[in-house]
Amino acid sequence: MSISQTATTSFKVELLQAVHNFGPTSPNTFKCALFTGAGNIGPDTTQYTPGMTGEVTGTGYTEGGNLLTISVSPTYGNNLASIPTAYISFQNTSWTNATFTARGALIYNSTQSNKSVAVLDFGADKTVNDDTFQIIFPTPDANSAIVRIS
Repeated sequence: MSISQTATTSFKVELLQAVHNFGPTSPNTFKCALFTGAGNIGPDTTQYTPGMTGEVTGTGYTEGGNLLTISVSPTYGNNLASIPTAYISFQNTSWTNATFTARGALIYNSTQSNKSVAVLDFGADKTVNDDTFQIIFPTPDANSAIVRIS
């Protein structure tokens, strides 16, 4: 199995079909599910499904993951190459009193039949033992935001 960090292919197509709404008016609900190294999530992942292979189990984690809050509504700016880039970002999310190991995550749109948005690869197993497991999203700007379109 493998985890490949990417905006999923289906998400890119669905943006052009106006499936996902990140806007300030009636935004969709987005969630973040955690996966072990046994997960097989990447560009071809089209949706989150309960019971997916490799989803984290353990103290402090609930199947389906955490609700994400949009911290920066759709906006744009120039990236370092002076290319106009649209972007959005989420507030950091955490699991408290947790005991588990995670290797990556799937961001998905629970409002739209759990359609996938992006896969995060932590680069290695991250283990927490009766502590807080936190995902810290990058700086919300045209160079670093978690979802960017150039």
